[in-house]
Amino acid sequence: MSITSTTIGFLGAGQMATALAGGFISSNSVSGDQIFAYDHLEVARKRFSENTRANSVDSAAELIQKSQLIFLAVKPQHLPDLAKEISSLLKPEQTIISIAAGVTLSQLNLFLDGKENLIRIMPNTPCLVGEGAAGLATAAGVSEETTQLVMQLMQSVGSCEQVPEKLLDAVTGLSGSGPAYVFQFIEALSDGGVFAGLPRATATKLAAQTVLGAAKMVLETGQHPGELKDAVTSPGGTTIAGLAALERNGFRSAAIEAVVAATKRSQELCEN
Repeated sequence: MSITSTTIGFLGAGQMATALAGGFISSNSVSGDQIFAYDHLEVARKRFSENTRANSVDSAAELIQKSQLIFLAVKPQHLPDLAKEISSLLKPEQTIISIAAGVTLSQLNLFLDGKENLIRIMPNTPCLVGEGAAGLATAAGVSEETTQLVMQLMQSVGSCEQVPEKLLDAVTGLSGSGPAYVFQFIEALSDGGVFAGLPRATATKLAAQTVLGAAKMVLETGQHPGELKDAVTSPGGTTIAGLAALERNGFRSAAIEAVVAATKRSQELCEN
């Protein structure tokens, strides 16, 4: 099986399903003809098709009949009911991929009446623009060939790291929820620029580009972020003054606590 011949279904056609499908198509990994989505809300199906140029179908049964990889893209609390609806329709050779935070592989196996070909992925919304960050964990029944196929698919829209399932809650807290932290940081940088006299549009563009450029330097140089920080921090200069203000206001502590809080919430979802 190769990506170019694989059919992909999304049960649930919300924001994350749309981001993934749109990213897969934009990266030219698959065509819109290979992707199908079903959602019980007609407006969601219509929005998915309009935003991705992929197919929507009229029932879960039709989607399952047409798809080899099936993404479960519903909220965690809706997953048991969805699994009950589809479990008898699934074929052994189909791979089920859950993106529901906090729902374990063992729970999925139980919900789906013993289905073993299961993968959990925690993606994030920047996959829509080819810059996603995802963690992936597989059940014992998944072949290496299938694992690599799904890894390749996810890497077409960014970075994907295979991790033990027990670490997926941490992935959720860091990269799954992380874009929201970064958006808030960009907004705050922009606010600072406006306070200092810059027009809003200029401030936001400079803030976003600064975050993008800094992130690219971390990834492409391989240097520790602290080294890169030190390289632009002159004695008695402007940067150290700004860094000192961040330290006084608990910037690093707040970022750490955000990841830990989101991780704990993912764990709570699992327990519930």
